[in-house]
Amino acid sequence: MLEMFKGLLVEEEGQGMTEYGLILGLIAVGVIGALAILGDKISEFFTKINTELE
Repeated sequence: MLEMFKGLLVEEEGQGMTEYGLILGLIAVGVIGALAILGDKISEFFTKINTELE
């Protein structure tokens, strides 16, 4: 029984994909946060460019 619990703690199968998923999730949260904070400034920037091109 002790070996079974030890095997659960040491098991590394599928661990890499989980780590990649967590990293991608954190990146997505960061990008969404940055867009929420900077969204108005980015919109103004592109509006200014569009106005100058017309």
